[in-house]
Amino acid sequence: MRRLSIIDLGTDWQPLYNEDQSVAVIANGEIYNYVELRESLLGEGHRFKTASDIETIPHLYETHGDDFVEHLRGMFAIALWDSRRQRLVLARDRMGEKPLFLWQDRDRLIFAFEMKTLLCSGQVPFELDPTAVDQFFHYQYVVEPRTPLRGVRKLPAGHLLTVDLAPWSVTERCYWRMEDAPLLEGDPPELIRAELETISEIVIRSDVLVGIALSGGLDSSVLAALAVRKYPGRMHAFSVGYASRPRTDERHDAKALADHLDMPFHEIEIHSSDMTEAFPDIVYHCDDPIADMSAYSYYAISRSAREQGVPVLLQGQGGDELFWGYPWVREALRQSRRKERLNGSWWAAIPDYVRFMRPAPGRVAAIEWALSMAGLRSGWSAYRRDRLTPRERLVFYDLTREFRTTSSCVDDLYAPGFRRSLDDSSPFDLFTFPRPWPSLEVLVTKLISQTYLLENGIAQGDRLSMASSVELRLPLVDYRLVETVIGLRKTYSDSNSPPKAWFREAIRDVIPDWVLSRPKRGFQPPVRAWTRALLERHGELLRDGILVALGILRPEAAARLSEGPHAWNEGLALSYRALVLETWCRRFQSLASESADHASAFDAGLTD
Repeated sequence: MRRLSIIDLGTDWQPLYNEDQSVAVIANGEIYNYVELRESLLGEGHRFKTASDIETIPHLYETHGDDFVEHLRGMFAIALWDSRRQRLVLARDRMGEKPLFLWQDRDRLIFAFEMKTLLCSGQVPFELDPTAVDQFFHYQYVVEPRTPLRGVRKLPAGHLLTVDLAPWSVTERCYWRMEDAPLLEGDPPELIRAELETISEIVIRSDVLVGIALSGGLDSSVLAALAVRKYPGRMHAFSVGYASRPRTDERHDAKALADHLDMPFHEIEIHSSDMTEAFPDIVYHCDDPIADMSAYSYYAISRSAREQGVPVLLQGQGGDELFWGYPWVREALRQSRRKERLNGSWWAAIPDYVRFMRPAPGRVAAIEWALSMAGLRSGWSAYRRDRLTPRERLVFYDLTREFRTTSSCVDDLYAPGFRRSLDDSSPFDLFTFPRPWPSLEVLVTKLISQTYLLENGIAQGDRLSMASSVELRLPLVDYRLVETVIGLRKTYSDSNSPPKAWFREAIRDVIPDWVLSRPKRGFQPPVRAWTRALLERHGELLRDGILVALGILRPEAAARLSEGPHAWNEGLALSYRALVLETWCRRFQSLASESADHASAFDAGLTD
């Protein structure tokens, strides 16, 4: 196996071994603290054959057993084979930056770092999971451990799985949870700044040029300024814009900061024709169906970085989720505190199901909280009322027309047989949490991190950058920074402070005041224009397509979706989701079918 080489460019073939080759490792990702680990292991007598960051893993396993993963700081999906014990160990990083897919039956387990690779085994049937499909139409993504395929799942973030061959046994455990971060006391901005300095030292470490996706916003601006201090002359800035949306085009702001930091600046202008041309490839490279219009921006910036010879790209994803940058998250906290006053305690007011969703493309979002209060109605359809008990009726902040349409109309899309195949749970019933939680702030941070941040932002960015052989790094989701913020929130509350108060104070001397004082714009691609262009070019796929053939969509509903807003009025988001899922099904069903045919032919050849 050959991975994208960022460290030790000449000798990074995999698998990599310990000294006697009894432990072998393949991995996807990057171990940021490999230098420190290597020095420690050398001091213990271990010997290395390469300078690869991944070679530290088999030696850590020799020393610490399954606990080796707790010593790693980075983004990774790991497969380790212990030949002496006839034992397989699979592990995934704490925040889920790198995926690991699994399929198993009674005596077999197949794993892969990509869904398409799993299907290439020829052993995994293409069979859609109805609950996952329903989830996708409501959320625009599928939340782990589910995938769109029945029987295929993801190893959850922060988990480790072991397979022993004799006797056959499979064991899975969680080795890290955000909410377990130790309580932390001290000055929040000072502690956050110290962690940011460490991040800029080790997370950006590489033997190649490094770029940054610079939006002009606070998060990417801070990362650029910190990186330039540590690695002067090695940083490049990349920014994307849309000629048709000058009010939301941040290229001017991004270039001003790049010039201030003396960074080479590369800008990419995106047109609707670019998006429609690349759409099938974008869906394929995402591996999971993800219906977010920002996908093309990741794709375009990554391609530009590769063309400029920059194989590592930093991005500010995670800052808004971790530091309360989204106003709808702060409003959700205020709503829950009002419920606390009404019900005595906040965890008594919130039933087991506490739900998040990202219902529409772009920056439109909603958070829903269940109330044990009678009489709260907000115009929900009979479908929604029938599926929720009175105790679970919902109050929403920041309702949008797209979300109302999704909630009230999605059931009308489904063919009767598919509707019957769904279980009794609501598509929003994703999480059940133990009570009491350390704090409401911790609960909200975890929810948004394991839904929208992970399944939409992290997944999309990682896979579309890797499609161009570019490694995307997200310093603001480094687990040590997350633990620092969570530990502080167990001691102090920042939810009533101005947005990103701790973060802003921590980096006040890092960036110019004109960046710090700039209002938040948010990422706003031309969603309506792009969707119309996509439907004009690819909309016919929905008519009598796979989703109709598999009995998921009613033919007349698929026809209306294919025509977009002209026939579907406010259902633009649903049209886009249907087109993404249809395109994904066509590509991945074909891949699974061809691979199964090859596997059958191979087996037949062996038996002849």
